Amino acid sequence: MGTARWFSLGSLLALARLLEGRLVGEEEAGFGECDKFFYAGTPPAGLATDSHVKICQRAEGAERFATLYSTRDRIPVYSAFRAPRPAPGGAEQRWLVEPQIDDPNSNLEEAINEAEAITSVNSLGSKQALNTDYLDSDYQRGQLYPFSLSSDLQVATFTLTNSAPMTQSFQERWYVNLHSLMDRALTPQCGSGEDLYILTGTVPSDYRVKDKVAVPEFVWLAACCAVPGGGWAMGFVKHTRDSDIIEDVMVKDLQKLLPFNPQLFQNNCGETEQDTEKMKKILEVVNQVQDEERMVQSQKTSSPPSSTRSKRSAPLPPEASEGSSSFLGKLMGFIATPFIKLFQLIYYLVVAILKNIVYLLWCVTKQVINGIESCLYRLGSATISYFVAIGEELVSIPWKVLKVVAKVIRAILRILCCLLKAVCRVLSIPIRVLVDVATFPVYTMGAIPIVCKDIALGLGGTVSLLFDTAFGTLGGLFQVVFSVCKRIGYKVTFDNSGEL
Repeated sequence: MGTARWFSLGSLLALARLLEGRLVGEEEAGFGECDKFFYAGTPPAGLATDSHVKICQRAEGAERFATLYSTRDRIPVYSAFRAPRPAPGGAEQRWLVEPQIDDPNSNLEEAINEAEAITSVNSLGSKQALNTDYLDSDYQRGQLYPFSLSSDLQVATFTLTNSAPMTQSFQERWYVNLHSLMDRALTPQCGSGEDLYILTGTVPSDYRVKDKVAVPEFVWLAACCAVPGGGWAMGFVKHTRDSDIIEDVMVKDLQKLLPFNPQLFQNNCGETEQDTEKMKKILEVVNQVQDEERMVQSQKTSSPPSSTRSKRSAPLPPEASEGSSSFLGKLMGFIATPFIKLFQLIYYLVVAILKNIVYLLWCVTKQVINGIESCLYRLGSATISYFVAIGEELVSIPWKVLKVVAKVIRAILRILCCLLKAVCRVLSIPIRVLVDVATFPVYTMGAIPIVCKDIALGLGGTVSLLFDTAFGTLGGLFQVVFSVCKRIGYKVTFDNSGEL
């Protein structure tokens, strides 16, 4: 039996069970253990509302895929899973319901049959679709993550939270599209497929089955290949009208088609490192899938239904019908069959040629538009850079003028400061010194004659002193000579008188 863990938004009981790992509240952005089904472990941003419930779909104790379920529209917003691995065999379709969506107080944590839930779940069907909602209607339970793409032999994909109302013809074509895209385009261009992340979702219309379950306006698929150096991202849209063909779109364009304009993959699945060659190969396969779908539709429209043929042949009596099925009728059919086949072949050839011509023109136009966009982008970038540089210079002019004015003012202040310092130093000199300095020339000029006189007197005194010294010296010498002579003369006189 499949099990599922679901995540309520805003329930008080969720806060208590969050500790047990059963529910993830609104504060937690991810799906808990099912975050591994999203690129970079991050669910799409911008889709969670109060009416959306996060479900980690489980089977036999293991996580199988993740679902964001709308309790208002009673259909899934999207289901997320990794690279599909087709199941080896079929399984009994046992459609299950989630007990805790309608009854948060329920102790049942596993998805159970609707018949079992009637007696054990309160308010069953108040917030989710039931099997009885599809009875006696023109719609079937179409899986967003089909069982045929899953390697799980359990019945995790057979939950009503993974299903939306689809007509039988649309469901068949949608499953064929999914298988063709997965087997021929997406998985082969993503290595072994281990790094392929898939989102399949719905956009509800205003029409509801039994005024309860919203019928999708269109279904969509977004794929993200996270192979290092060779990743890519692609989107696909298919409207529920029988005549619509699956359309390939870029992920950015797909996000604009969805409510709230969400971001499906973090960083747009490594947008700057995507491999354009692989994306071109994918588009080639998608074109083939579209051609095959157009061919199938044309065959259906060219051959009337069996009910129409029976109505046309009903008025004929048995004899007439037997007669009409005679040899003539067989002969006409034998002759007309080659012409019909030839007409169909010509039709297919013309359609293929026209499509290739349109595709070639589209490629050429796209290249021209890309070239023009590149030129315009470069021209715009250069123009913006030029105006930005001019703007920066214009903005910097007042700042530079202010800097120059500031420097001039600072220089003037420095000059005034120097002048004030000189004045202060001049004013700090004593007045007597200033008077002495001022009268110094007068005193100097008046002292010159006196100095000259003093010099003359000094010179005269010196000369007179020299003369006095000379005459005194000579006089002293004469006196000494005279004294010596006088003594010598007296002695001689005395000696001479003795003899006598």
